[in-house]
Amino acid sequence: MLNDAFEHISAKVEAALEPQGFKKEKIASTDDGELVSLYTSENMAYSIIYDDDKNHMVLRECPMSDDGPNNDWKTLSTWIFDPERDTLKEASSIGNDFCDALSAPSAIKKAKQAKKTKKSDEGSADPLFLAKRFMTLFPDLKDEIRNEQDCYYPFRGVTFARASIVPRVNAMVKEGKAADLKKLGGILSAQYGNGDPDTRSIITIVILNSIPEEDEAKIEEYLDERLKKAFDHSKKYRYKTVKPEKEKKKKQTVAQRLEGMQK
Repeated sequence: MLNDAFEHISAKVEAALEPQGFKKEKIASTDDGELVSLYTSENMAYSIIYDDDKNHMVLRECPMSDDGPNNDWKTLSTWIFDPERDTLKEASSIGNDFCDALSAPSAIKKAKQAKKTKKSDEGSADPLFLAKRFMTLFPDLKDEIRNEQDCYYPFRGVTFARASIVPRVNAMVKEGKAADLKKLGGILSAQYGNGDPDTRSIITIVILNSIPEEDEAKIEEYLDERLKKAFDHSKKYRYKTVKPEKEKKKKQTVAQRLEGMQK
């Protein structure tokens, strides 16, 4: 039912956007808990995301850059869709709402007047986005990411990378399978190019610098030139302590506080 509902909504959105010059891109989600469809024009991108954890069907928009969507997504509409209870009737309502939002005169005017963002030296992808990209290599990261999000805010990128990503990366590099290293190098290079300053530091100073020196050549050949250069500069920080984020636990619920008072 979920896949049928998502395709039903996606088809409606595609039909609404096609006359405006948008095309549907062939993409696959990097998260087992997500369904995603993407529509792009020269200057604007729209996407539909279904979040299995929250049962949320979300319509988003962002500007295009020279490399594709700039990932600075803005949510336009969110609906709850429960595949255990809802049917194509509810999916049709969601699709109609999304189409109304995209076909409104103001939305059409905005899409026409949108300007492609210029590629800058700093991206916008954050440490949480980086962590989720590693799920394509290490699917078992999903529960650890969810637990981190549930227990801490903001996401502790350095702490999480050191505890959950570094050991897996080191084991993969040591094993040295070319196919795995190529995928790993692609993820690191792409996220370094798209990442914000915190993400870039995590990639170079935390992840790459944690690879044993005797193994680093195995991964270097799969990094793009930009990341190779950054990695080389970051080696001067090797063996120096990287200060983790200050831990800030999420506030307890009222029930949790009452439970604590009763103990």
